[in-house]
Order: sequence, then C-alpha cells, then structure tokens
Amino acid sequence: MSTPSPAVRLFRFEAFALNLHAGELYKRGVKLHLQGQPLQLLGILVQSPGNLVTREELRNQLWPADTFVDFDHGLHNAIARLREVLGDSSESPRYIETLPRRGYRFIAPVVEVAPSPKRQAQVGPASEAPSPISRTQTRARVPAVLAVAILLVAVVSALWKVRAVSQPTSTPASIRSIAVLPLANLSGDPSQEYFADGMTEQLITDLAKVGSLRVISRTSVMRYKGTKKSLPEIARELHVDGIVEGSVMRSGQQVRITAQLLHAPTDRHLWAETYERDLGDALRLQSDVAQAIVQQVSAELTPQQHAYLHSAHPVNPEAYEAYLRGRYYYLNQFTMLSGLNTAKSSFEEAIRKDPGFALAYSGLAETYLFLMAV
Repeated sequence: MSTPSPAVRLFRFEAFALNLHAGELYKRGVKLHLQGQPLQLLGILVQSPGNLVTREELRNQLWPADTFVDFDHGLHNAIARLREVLGDSSESPRYIETLPRRGYRFIAPVVEVAPSPKRQAQVGPASEAPSPISRTQTRARVPAVLAVAILLVAVVSALWKVRAVSQPTSTPASIRSIAVLPLANLSGDPSQEYFADGMTEQLITDLAKVGSLRVISRTSVMRYKGTKKSLPEIARELHVDGIVEGSVMRSGQQVRITAQLLHAPTDRHLWAETYERDLGDALRLQSDVAQAIVQQVSAELTPQQHAYLHSAHPVNPEAYEAYLRGRYYYLNQFTMLSGLNTAKSSFEEAIRKDPGFALAYSGLAETYLFLMAV
C-alpha cells in the first residue's frame, strides 16, 4: 500500500501566493527568491493570521534546542529578509507587525485555497471501506471523468492560444512613461531615511536621461511615500504606464536594493531583481538597476545616453554618504538657511573625502545658488 503524498497547502495574501508543500513564494505568478528560515517563518505567520506568534514559539519551531545560534540575530535577519521580499516596512507594516519583546503578527488578510490535511482526513467510516457497488460505480465513472478532463484541457489550451495571439506577451513595449516610487528604508534605522531618499532620487535621475522615456519628477512621487494607495490608482493620478517600487537595506558598508517593475494599469508584475554592492559601488548599483528597467521597457537609447548609463565609477563610501546627506537637506530644507548650510557642509565634506566626485561639486553649486536667494 503506497503512502499518500502530503497535501498541498496554498495560502494567498494580496498579490502573493505561498505554497507550503513546495516551499515556494510567488507574486502575481512570478516566483520570488525566498528560502530557508525566512520562508519557514512566513509559513508559520500566515498560518496564524491576526494572531501573535511569540518569540519562544518561533525559537522552538525554527531553531531546535540543540542548535547553537544567536537567536536574536537570526530572527532579526529572517524578518528583515522577509520584509525586503514582501516590500514591507517595520515603521508602517503592511504584512508583518512587530510586537516589541513579544513576537510578530501577520496583519494582512490570508486565504487558504487548498484543503488542509486535517480536512482531507475527516472522512466518514463508510468511505474507508467502500461497498462493491460504490467501487463499480467509481470504475464506471472513470472514462467519463477522463473524457471531461481531456475536453477541459483542450478548451483551456485553445483559450490560452487565443489570448496569446490577441494579447502580446511583451507588455513592456507599451510602457513609455514611468514613476519611481520612494524606495522603502528597510535598514531598521529611521535616521537612514536620507539614504533611501537619495537612492530614489539618483535612480530617477538616471532614468530621466533616457529621452524616449517620460519619468515623473521626484517632487511628484515623494508624496506617495508610505501611501496605502494601490499602484493602478497611483498610476492614474500620475498618468504613467509603469511603476517602479522597491526597498533599500544598508548594513555597514553593504547596500542592497530590491526593485520591481509593474505594468501600472493592470497591476501586472513584469520584472524584479535584487542587487547588492559595497557602498563604494553604490553608483554602479543604481546604474545597473536603471539599465535593467530600460531594457525591460524596450526604451531606445542614443549613444550618449548609453554611455551615461555605463559611466558609473567607484566612489569613496564616506564621500557618497555625505553627498546623500547633502542632497537630503538641499531637497527638503531649501527654504531654510540652517538646512542649506547643512547641505553645503555635507557637499564640502564629500569633496574632501573624494576630490574627483563630480556629483558633490554639482550639489555644492546648486546649494550656493539657493543660499544667495535666502
């Protein structure tokens, strides 16, 4: 007698689908790179939506008693990785709520679309020993069931082919305008907001160099920081075809950007990727993201634009951090003398750290113009 295979358990929340049996997470049909303890942690949380899962429960399920590991560090990393993949934030959580010193709670609505093993096991005694009549009836139904199944497969296949012909699979070709939403700061440190905002601005600047692509300005998109509006709604308000959203996580001298491109009117996921570099390679990292987006939307590049996107070079990490701090104060406090002076000092610090850093000189020049007007 063969052993029955484990039941498939599929959980859905918003655009995500988690297959616990296969250990796979999907977003709008695209498999995401999530495995190991972060994936196991997600499985534990979605099975108790709305309920507190204590730190002790997580320790017992993810780290057995005989495992020698820094539990706090491991749990923090697993939660951070999970939030990064989901596009979540600890400050304004959409999926995972932190209850300090107690545990975590999954706050998004969850639907289990596959029957659980327990429900499958709840079969009456009569079904455990079917009568000869029921077996005969079952054998008689098999050809009919097979015929219906074959017919359904043929119909679905035909509909799929018709759809493939009537709707081109290369949706990116229709994207001629795009908005880069503020990248979420997943560093767990509110003081690093300037870093995430600076990375957002630089990505917008890189994409704006592409003449065939209309890119919404930073001023217009920053009002959507932390918004709960849906992407199609934002796209309608900004009159764009494509939306780029993502997150930034900085840990010491390491920077990780996760970005995804969506066809805004249909909220259809087109592309997603994670990039990780040293802080000194941050400009190249942003250039790589911009190049990938340009390729996805099939935007035409002039030789000059192509050269610009490939011109990123290493920069002194401390200089780059000072530059981003300067941009933050320049963009957010340009009407205040104190803010402009802080921006000026930051740009000057960036130049001292890296005298060949052209962006720092540009930022300093812009700051002087505003200082003359204040």
